[in-house]
Order: sequence, then structure tokens, then C-alpha cells
Amino acid sequence: MFLKYTLRRELYKYLGCFLGLFPPRFRLVLVTNAWLTANSAPCESKKISRKQLQLILQFPLRLLFFFAIILSTSTTHGISIPKEQAQKIGMKIWSNECAKSINGLCTWNEGENFASMGIGHFIWYHKDSEAPYEEQFPKLLAFFEENDVKLPSWLMKSKTCPWSNRKVFLQDTQREKITELRTLLVSTIDLQVVFMSQRLENALPKILESTSDEKESHIRTQFYRVADSPNGLYALLDYINFKGEGSSSTERYKGEGWGLLQILEQMPNDPKDNTMKDFVTSAKAVLMRRVTNAPPERGEDRWLKGWFNRLDSYLKI
Repeated sequence: MFLKYTLRRELYKYLGCFLGLFPPRFRLVLVTNAWLTANSAPCESKKISRKQLQLILQFPLRLLFFFAIILSTSTTHGISIPKEQAQKIGMKIWSNECAKSINGLCTWNEGENFASMGIGHFIWYHKDSEAPYEEQFPKLLAFFEENDVKLPSWLMKSKTCPWSNRKVFLQDTQREKITELRTLLVSTIDLQVVFMSQRLENALPKILESTSDEKESHIRTQFYRVADSPNGLYALLDYINFKGEGSSSTERYKGEGWGLLQILEQMPNDPKDNTMKDFVTSAKAVLMRRVTNAPPERGEDRWLKGWFNRLDSYLKI
């Protein structure tokens, strides 16, 4: 029932099989520990049980598994956009939002209870406003600070929108705060795109969490179909900033959303190379449904033509 093994020989034999998988510095640690273990007491004739033998044989595999977990949890694979490409994408998004207007970098649209800032018209609420949509501008300001962008002193004190409504904002368009904001935003176009890419990176897990199991595979497939297509990254970045992930329960009219989730849901499983056309067609249908479901007093049909023009830009290489 017992087998005779030399502990030193077995440790060297089985650890040696895995040494080549580790960097030189770690190999030295392994060899040193194995030598100390084997020489800590006379063991040439030591008897060990089958259970002990199994533990010895499993040790390298357990060790390898442990380091695989460490490596997988400590390594991130984020979306990386070169500065030149980020600037190019940013100019397209800026054109979509406000025709590359400097004034359009800080605006307040009629019928809305929030200011719109930057190339992506990031939402910025006053502290007393209802906030049914996801607010992004304070997060962008924090991102600027993380990247050593100097903010105006008044923004460093408070990142809440200083204007209580559109009327107050319009009366303040020639004052110092507006000018400082526009100067900041026109000089950080590439960083705004990088910020948007972080939101995109986090979007798919959020989308999948909010959908049913049977739809997960379809949505994931469509997401990567678009991402791997020409203009796909631009389209995903622009739309998710334009209309959101589609996972928020507060961003609904009559129970129907209009974000990226809803577009991916409606895209067909088309084996042909019509990915971007499918994406745009689905997006137009989703936005048309939004306008139909919207409260009549919002008059959202006035925006539909501009929205469709924006979607058509995804098809232009």
C-alpha cells in the first residue's frame, strides 16, 4: 500500500517540467525552494502514501493554475486608440453634434433640463434638476484631472452645472465661465474620445446584464460584427454617447428603449458583409419608434432628420 519515492527526485522531476513556463527570476525561486525542501531532512528512504504522492504530483499544476489566475486578473485589455485616430474620430463626432461649432461645445437645447457639453454633448445637470438620463460631464471632468488637464478654478471647487435652466444659461453666454469651458473642450478633443472609449469598453457587460439569456449570444455577436467593421469603432463610440447603452430603465418611452442594446437586438443574423448597413437600418427603426412613443409635447420628430443624417455618416469610410 505504500510506495518508496525519493522526495527530492520527484520534486525536481515534476517542477522541472514547468520551469520553462515561468520567467528566469521565478525559476530561481522555484529551484531554491525545491532544493531547501528536499534537503531540509534526510528523505532518500522516506515512505509516502498514495495521497501524499498525489499532492506532490498535483503541486506544479496547482502552482501553474494559481499564477494563471493572478495573471488573468491583473491584466486588462482596454480599447487603445492612437492620438491621431482619436482626434480624427473626435472631429467626426463634433461635426455630428454641432457642425464643429465652437459655440456648440457648450449649449442648452430647447425643451431639455440639462446643458450639453463637449464634442459628445455630454449631459450636465443642475443640482436641483431631475436626472432621468445618465450624466456624463462630471465624469469627463474627473477624467481630465486624472490626465493632468488643468481645470478652471471654479470647476475644481464644484462640478455641478452652475446654470439652473436654459434661460439662465442663454443670458450667460458671453461670460467668463462659458469662454473657459469652450477653451478647455476645444483643446481636449482626443481625450474626450478616449473617455468615450472607456464607456464603450464597459458597455457590453452592462448590456448583457440587462438582457435575457437567450438574447446574449445574438447581442454579443452583433457587437463584435460592428466593432470589426470599417467605421465600426466610430459608430459604436458615437452612438453610445449619442443615445446611451439602452440598459437604463429610466431611458424608456412606453417601456421601449433606444440605446445600443435595442439596436443590437434588432440587427439580423446576416452572413453577408452588410454589417454597417444593418446597424444603421436597425438604429433608424429604433429612433423612429422612440419618436412615435415620445410624449407629443416634446416634439421629437423635429430632431429625426438630423439623427438620420448622423447615422448615415457611419456608412461613409
